[in-house]
Amino acid sequence: MERTATAWQQLAEWLRVHAPTSHASILPPATEAEIEEAEGHLRHYCGYGFSPELVALWAMAGGVRQLDIDEYDEEGEVATGRFLPHGLLLTPSQSVLPRLAGLDSQGKDYWEGAQWAAPFGNYREATDTGLYLSAAGLGEWSSYEGLFMEEPLYPSIAAYLEAVNRTLREGPAGLMGSEVPGIVYGCLIWQNPQDPRLDETFTDWRPVH
Repeated sequence: MERTATAWQQLAEWLRVHAPTSHASILPPATEAEIEEAEGHLRHYCGYGFSPELVALWAMAGGVRQLDIDEYDEEGEVATGRFLPHGLLLTPSQSVLPRLAGLDSQGKDYWEGAQWAAPFGNYREATDTGLYLSAAGLGEWSSYEGLFMEEPLYPSIAAYLEAVNRTLREGPAGLMGSEVPGIVYGCLIWQNPQDPRLDETFTDWRPVH
């Protein structure tokens, strides 16, 4: 848990200095009640709870929120809390939604019993794609064209956050894939410069490296 805490604190400090709007979007630590309520749903429907590492992360940051920067971003394209290359840090309640979405009304499990939660998602409802955390590690999941889970990309949340920190502080920019880090309106946003996510605001986006 100490490794996770150190990696998160380093990321938060980088954001405070280089991307203050993203830093301001970080929610306070999740309360025990918030975590217990979400974990209760997971245990009731799936028979298991959150990993200690995930609980440790929420003890430092309970998720993220969207801040209003409309005076700069007329199109509303910039998600102030999307400062990670795979999306948003989700709240405890948001993180259980993708896993529970794999259960139908008869209790059939389309995830075939795989035990995981989704600490990172592409948006708050997190019902399309994101990163799952299981005992095997952190990997991508998607429900765009059927439900599927990729092999783990990182052995832990700590390893993932450490890779983010290395990319931001040392580079190269493409260390974690085709999406590279850049700053726009005080926000850290990852995107592929050849196929940018930001349209109207892309000319204001500046790569970190």
